[in-house]
Amino acid sequence: MSSNEASSSKAPPPAADDVEKLLSREATAFQREVEVERILKAFKLNPYEILDLDETATADDIKKKYRQLSLFIHPDKTSHARAPEAFDILKKAESEVSDKAQREELDAVIKQARTLVLKRLTPPLPASTPDNDPALRSLVPSFKVQVRAQSRELLIDEEVRRRKAIKMNLANEGLEARKKDEEIASKKRKVEEDKHWEEGREQRVDSWRDFAKGKKKKKAKIAILG
Repeated sequence: MSSNEASSSKAPPPAADDVEKLLSREATAFQREVEVERILKAFKLNPYEILDLDETATADDIKKKYRQLSLFIHPDKTSHARAPEAFDILKKAESEVSDKAQREELDAVIKQARTLVLKRLTPPLPASTPDNDPALRSLVPSFKVQVRAQSRELLIDEEVRRRKAIKMNLANEGLEARKKDEEIASKKRKVEEDKHWEEGREQRVDSWRDFAKGKKKKKAKIAILG
């Protein structure tokens, strides 16, 4: 075979468009894995952080972001081993922040954190200070980062208190259960004791009769001797 024939039998080089598509797919796959890792590492007590949203997000913003992320990291679309776990975390975060009562509690904690950060500044600033205030622009770390860090501390404290309350309730429930078990056991013992008492009644009566007869005989002998 000539060199010309050999060269003509080689596969043609990929077109530029095909290369771009391949690189794009690889980049997208990498981005999906990066997003899965971000969700797994996000602070689990703050749904905003998991969804990568600001606290000012509207209900529509939340739905839109959740749909976007859930499709992007869906286990069917990424080979990441922990994609199902990240997907469940994302779903839980969306559910929590979409619940009015839970979101109000979360926002109250974040508002408290914001107030604490503002009070620590020199000079301290009022809680009404807007996020775009010039005094907050030059902060290092940024005001947003500081508020998020303070929110974490407060949310952790809140979670610790919640778990302690649950533990205490379980302990109290266990104590109540033990008391009920002891009452039931005590009643059972009383029933058994009454049963044994009744069963031994005839024997006690017979013993008393025998004792009484023996007493009468002794009295009769004493009378004869006298």
